[in-house]
Order: sequence, then C-alpha cells, then structure tokens
Amino acid sequence: MKFQMNIKKLRSDAIIPTYGSACSAGADLYACEDNAVSIGVGQTVLLHTGIAMAIPEGYVGLVYARSGLATKKGLAPANKVGVIDSDYRGEIMVALHNHGSAPQTVDSGERIAQIVFTPYAAAEFLAVDELDVTERGEGGFGSTGRK
Repeated sequence: MKFQMNIKKLRSDAIIPTYGSACSAGADLYACEDNAVSIGVGQTVLLHTGIAMAIPEGYVGLVYARSGLATKKGLAPANKVGVIDSDYRGEIMVALHNHGSAPQTVDSGERIAQIVFTPYAAAEFLAVDELDVTERGEGGFGSTGRK
C-alpha cells in the first residue's frame, strides 16, 4: 500500500528518503550535516536530516536503526524507536548512540536510520474499579515462558 507523503527540504543538500528495494518497509533517512560528525564510545549525537514531512493523520512515522549501521558501526537510535507524530512539522532528527567500542564517524549523505509509516489507533482511557479476568492475570516479565 502506498500513499503520497509531502516532504520539505530544509536544506538544498538534503536527501529525500529512499527505499532500498520494492518490498522495503523502511525508507532510509540520510544525515545532512555541514561536516562529518564523530560519535565517541557511549556518546549520543543528534543528527540533522534536513527534511520535514507531513505524515497523514492516522499514521505515525517510526524511526528504527539500520541493521548495517548497527552491526558494522554499533550506531543505533538512542531512544530505540523514534516516534514522529502526524502533526509534527519540524525537522526530522535522529539521535544516534554509539554502542560500540570505538569512535565512529558519520558523513553527510550517509544513511543513518529508517522510517516506517504505520496506521495507529488512539485509545480513549476510561478509569474503572476492576478489569476483566484473564488466564494470564497479573503474570508479567517471563510469565508466559517455559514452566
């Protein structure tokens, strides 16, 4: 399923997101910096993409790590999954964290994350005195594993 996404380039050298293949779920986001950016071990750096987008109402943009960047350089979004709401119109930024054992450099124009667009349902929260009973009940962390 495809839909039209309006993108605004905030800098002339910004790169519009691209899909790596016809069946890719995530579109690559690109760094848009004046110079290469160094990310030290255990450091988080906020990187510019140089773009803003109008995500359609009823959808959310989820920013995930690129598997190649994570495995080869140890770089992944610091917040694990970034959430871009449909009413946000500012620059898309990516907070990359260096989980590796050596400093890493990110060049302008390098693919730094991927964004997946997905529909969502908003909940209307209702305070109640009791919740319905289930087989699982209050069993949490690891409670559905082997016994």
